[in-house]
Amino acid sequence: MEYRYKPQGVCSREMIFDIEDGIIKSLQIVGGCDGNTKGISKLVVGMKLEDVIEKLKGIQCGYKGTSCPDQLSKALEKYLIEENK
Repeated sequence: MEYRYKPQGVCSREMIFDIEDGIIKSLQIVGGCDGNTKGISKLVVGMKLEDVIEKLKGIQCGYKGTSCPDQLSKALEKYLIEENK
């Protein structure tokens, strides 16, 4: 199932991912630091949502108080909440 998330407080504009049985099957981050967002996308494909959240939650980018990895963890947390309603 494709899911879209609009990150807050970072350079990236949208995160588009597919999840199947609690595993990230694909991730595309639109905008942001091109190499970093492509790297994050490659690293998390095949991982369990909970593992990605645990590893990325709280990472900061400079003075922003958040980052693209942190925003991805928030997107996955939101996805889990919405799926468990």
